[in-house]
Amino acid sequence: MSKEKDVIEIAVEVPAVALEKAIEMSEKVGDILHVGQPVEKAKEYWKMLGPGLTTGAADDDCSGIATYSQQGAKYGFGLNWLAVLTFPLMAGVQEMCARIGLVTGQGLATNIKKHFPRWVLIAATLLLFGANVFNIGADIGAMAEAARLLMPHYTFTVLTIAFTIITLALQIFVSYGVYSKYLKYLSFALLAYIFTAFIPSVAMNWHEAFKGLVIPHMAFNKDEIILICGILGTTISPYLFFWQASQEVEEQVEKGDYSIKLRREDIDEGQLRRMRTDVWSGMFFSNLVMFFIVSVCAAVLNKAGITNIATAADAANALRPIAGNNAYLLFAFGIIGIGLLAIPVLAGGISYALSETFNWKEGLNYKLKEASAFYGVIIFATLIGLALNFIGLDPIKALIYSAVANGLAAPLLLVVIVILSSRKDVMGQYASNFGSKVLGWLCVALMTLAGVATIYSFFQ
Repeated sequence: MSKEKDVIEIAVEVPAVALEKAIEMSEKVGDILHVGQPVEKAKEYWKMLGPGLTTGAADDDCSGIATYSQQGAKYGFGLNWLAVLTFPLMAGVQEMCARIGLVTGQGLATNIKKHFPRWVLIAATLLLFGANVFNIGADIGAMAEAARLLMPHYTFTVLTIAFTIITLALQIFVSYGVYSKYLKYLSFALLAYIFTAFIPSVAMNWHEAFKGLVIPHMAFNKDEIILICGILGTTISPYLFFWQASQEVEEQVEKGDYSIKLRREDIDEGQLRRMRTDVWSGMFFSNLVMFFIVSVCAAVLNKAGITNIATAADAANALRPIAGNNAYLLFAFGIIGIGLLAIPVLAGGISYALSETFNWKEGLNYKLKEASAFYGVIIFATLIGLALNFIGLDPIKALIYSAVANGLAAPLLLVVIVILSSRKDVMGQYASNFGSKVLGWLCVALMTLAGVATIYSFFQ
């Protein structure tokens, strides 16, 4: 038994050490290549990026890729304007969540518990748990299917279990300082979708792509309305709210602000400016990738008459015979890379919410034995997600159930977030200004409409 234990410990320790060394080496290379002011500014900008970038990247998870692929395949470039519409809405909301975490020194769930009736937090947390578990299951399945496109000799079962072990091991056994950098670097996986657009065989029609971006077009039929609601739901997702606020707190703890009092005292305008740069950059990157995924599928699949895409892996597979191996490989690699980023964010979002609800010790800064309940939720949620792939649940149905849960949770949470971020007794001088409030309430209105339409379509 001791030998088996040693083997397991080595198996977990080696990737963690290798990851630390790789990041350390990349930073040294950056120092060696440092020349002149532009490089210095780029390095400073990169240092500012953190929770906002990883949250924005995680928003383009496998379910998001599938939704955007379906948008491009079915409607061509006609709905590209949604990338412009959703950008300020999601950035505004995520900034509110980040500001709540920074100014109060506590996560979103703790603040909801302190300032609202307990049923609000319990209802939102239960809906979040259901939505995220279904999403985790769909993402694990999508990663396995994408990996099978690249490595057909491995079975679906082996790949789903392997990806589950990898994501859990990184969250549990890698220190937060290294893990947060790992998440930042994984966001580069989304560049695959940008590169795909410039492959000659894709034959991108840039004129039509940008025309769809700036000139709104909508047919107002049932299918299109449901798809738009799905896009809003996958872009402005409740799990991102909890993750963003909690990661801002984690960053403060990593810098040495271990008490809530220290975290509150450490806030200044400079820190808030850096947070805004991070959040708005992350959301811009997320929506830029959305634009490219939609445009590639419009240029290739819609043009070829392929108008029905069920999963992200379907999109990759459909691109191969038309756009060639390069487009197919980039799409498949992107699915795997972003899945490795999104699953920890989905599981972590649940765990932060539940841990704060029940006063458990929480945070990726702690070791497994120090915050066993927190890590227990991450393990449980991920394993339930894994199990969904083996009980005959259709991945599309999993995403539909997830969308319905999000449709119920998002409007409720958005109202709470806008109120919290606007309250002087909670936020002091950093309460939301008029423009931020307008953006927040506009988002509430749109997400309420999206939620009602999604639930209505589900029962239809």
